[in-house]
Amino acid sequence: MIHRFEAFVTGITLCYKSIQRIKSMEMTEFGLRGNHAMCLYFLLHNPQGMTASQLSKLCAEDKAAISRALADMQKLGYVTVPQGSRYRAAVCITPLGREKASSVDRMIEEWVSAGGEGLSEEEREVFYKSLSRISANLQQNLENHKEN
Repeated sequence: MIHRFEAFVTGITLCYKSIQRIKSMEMTEFGLRGNHAMCLYFLLHNPQGMTASQLSKLCAEDKAAISRALADMQKLGYVTVPQGSRYRAAVCITPLGREKASSVDRMIEEWVSAGGEGLSEEEREVFYKSLSRISANLQQNLENHKEN
């Protein structure tokens, strides 16, 4: 049991650190930080726009971090952020932002391919299904723990 814990935590931590370094490295050329990558990704794939709250949830970032990221991207002309209630109004990606986000999309595709190199489609499917189950189980157990 302990060995599984060590393997799981070490594996997840190393993957997370690699992902953070990749996002940071790749986003520097756009004058952005790593947390901007996911905002651009989700905005590209939701052309109708998204609220800051929706982005916060999908990016697993707090609202303050998303607000700062959106302000940065607005200054660079990558997104339009409505005035007033920032968390309820849809933030939209601009044509320039779409161009940058498309580059981010290609970068994500390359890194995901590199990370999964040597895995069969069946192994990849089992991995993602298992990871989703583990994540959901941990979240559910956290919720149950809070209630007790």
